[in-house]
Amino acid sequence: MVPGMNKPNVAFICVHNSCRSQIAEALGKLFASDVFDSYSAGTETKDRINQDAVRLMKVHYGIDMEESQRSKLIDDIPPVDVVITMGCNVECPYLPCRHREDWDLDDPTGNSDEVFLDTMKTIEKNVLDLKDRISNGSIQL
Repeated sequence: MVPGMNKPNVAFICVHNSCRSQIAEALGKLFASDVFDSYSAGTETKDRINQDAVRLMKVHYGIDMEESQRSKLIDDIPPVDVVITMGCNVECPYLPCRHREDWDLDDPTGNSDEVFLDTMKTIEKNVLDLKDRISNGSIQL
């Protein structure tokens, strides 16, 4: 990233904004807050974040997503530079941006802790890769 440039806003988008996109927002804040600001949102909301995700993020990353995050609509977040869709097997929500990509992640909801942990590790790897690509300029913003 160019010195003096404002950090880009990255939105992790999924229809319900209750699991994968929430995990990505939390891990983005944990691992990449020096390079970009992380948000998550959807076109529908849930009354609370997926409780398996909340529990496992506390255990494995020390993050209480319910303390700092909530299910949000796209209209609830600021304009963004990068949109990451999670792999909604339906029509992913649209949001204007300079760069867009889809991480094609299966929703772990209703599956074992092992499936959730695999999804979390994939999101962590993807967040770190995104951080590198924004830092080294391979994503043009």
